[in-house]
Amino acid sequence: MAQLSPSPATGRIRLDKWLWAARFYKTRSLAAQAIEAGQVKVDDERVKPAHAVKVGAMIAMRKQSLSWIVEVVALSDRRGGAPDAAKLYKETEESIRVREEAIAAREAALANAPVISGRPTKRQRRKLQEFLDEA
Repeated sequence: MAQLSPSPATGRIRLDKWLWAARFYKTRSLAAQAIEAGQVKVDDERVKPAHAVKVGAMIAMRKQSLSWIVEVVALSDRRGGAPDAAKLYKETEESIRVREEAIAAREAALANAPVISGRPTKRQRRKLQEFLDEA
């Protein structure tokens, strides 16, 4: 089970470790790469993976064209289950709304996209060739 209190002595924890414990990234190295790439900001500032995160810090992150803005509610240096990880942060209402709109727009675009199921059949190739020969 995740430790939901501040780190033992300081009340701080490394940013990459917190992102990993909060289950935003699968590994600490992926979290560190995202931080180095500028996809994660703390209080609107670009930081390094070893940046000390405190309770109350606002973290903005982008991942696969989606964005989150979360407030650090608790610190943990251990990765637990999803219910424990959700207790580490509180997402802003605007962030939730924007992300849900982006997901809905992506799903709408996929619904209208043509479905290509691989190589055309012999019949489809003949029809295509007939169409091209007409011109």
